[in-house]
Amino acid sequence: MNARRLTLACLLALASAPAWSTDTPAPLQVEWDARLRHEQVDNDAFSRDARADTLCLRLGLRAQFGGGWSGYLEGAGVAAANEHYNSGANGNTEYPAITDPHGTELNQAYVAWQGQAFGATVGRQRLLFDNQRWVGNVGWRQHEQTHDAVALQWQPAAAWTVRYAWLDRVHRVAGRDALAPLARERKLDTHLLNAAFHAGLQQWSGYAYVHEDRDLATASSATYGVRWTGKPAADGFGWTLETARQFDYANNPDHFVHGYWLVEPAWTQAGITGKLGWERLGGNGRHALQTPLATLHAFDGWDDQFTVTPAGGLEDRYVAFNGVFGQHGTAARLGWTVVFHDFRADHGGRYGSEWDGSLGYAFTPALAGLLKAAHYHADGFGRHDTKLWLQLEWKGAQALR
Repeated sequence: MNARRLTLACLLALASAPAWSTDTPAPLQVEWDARLRHEQVDNDAFSRDARADTLCLRLGLRAQFGGGWSGYLEGAGVAAANEHYNSGANGNTEYPAITDPHGTELNQAYVAWQGQAFGATVGRQRLLFDNQRWVGNVGWRQHEQTHDAVALQWQPAAAWTVRYAWLDRVHRVAGRDALAPLARERKLDTHLLNAAFHAGLQQWSGYAYVHEDRDLATASSATYGVRWTGKPAADGFGWTLETARQFDYANNPDHFVHGYWLVEPAWTQAGITGKLGWERLGGNGRHALQTPLATLHAFDGWDDQFTVTPAGGLEDRYVAFNGVFGQHGTAARLGWTVVFHDFRADHGGRYGSEWDGSLGYAFTPALAGLLKAAHYHADGFGRHDTKLWLQLEWKGAQALR
């Protein structure tokens, strides 16, 4: 308890210090992200509840070499105050899983060049495409998902952005000490192509994600899709529409064609946004559409029941509201979210339902606190599960002069 209080006090004190900021990039800059989290899980399949108190620190050094060239080097470390959970690396299978093992790793290391219309990044890096439904960094977990990759970006006109990335390897959130080798990292030969067009507050994206997993043949797939989003300038109607098709690819021994679609109308009024969503991931009872490179925690409920799509597929029908408690002062810093999910099989019966909720408070621009909870009620899939998180995160940057 004393160590946790000391860590919290240090974060609060350091976050109050002014961070260096300027429009001109510094030749050398230190960047950090420190995150202290308590997570607990009560799952009916286990006689014991899981509790994890972890501290993650990502520390990076960014260098500007001139002529558009830059480099970035970032290490990450996770410390755990206890082992009362199954981290995937500690072997404590009598507890529910919390995939935040302690340990250190090289998180990012790359060289980049940026010209007026073209840019390239080579090395271990964070990759985020669109809303991260297909490709993301799984930023919620203490260990981040990164890729050994070559990433290119071209902006032929102000309204167009074309991105391409070739992935050689993915480093997963279970960390390099995970007991299951495939949970640590995977060898890939993956090509990602995304073209986006902006017009005012609307955006159209078309993508082709051709993914070969050289370590797990059944994970290889080719996905082609389009996405259309729009949002109001202030209050009013917004929307997200997306559709895709996924095929078996490369060395995958299965043969399938699965569909995906998302319909999400939204309305914003007086700082509060409400959404109705219907997302479908196709399945045929033997296998289903998968998103192995996605930021999965952001989709289909925070309880993470569906990080692997069941063989019968998944339909997630949800209603969500979020906003702040006021427009000025303390109330404007206090944000909230409430979500209800109804989960059903694409072919079959009902899986269950889930309530999610969170309260977030920005103490300073650099320091934020979060209280977050999820409750999954099983009705044919999994077991009843409740999760609670309490978190404090501090981000910043400082020039070295």
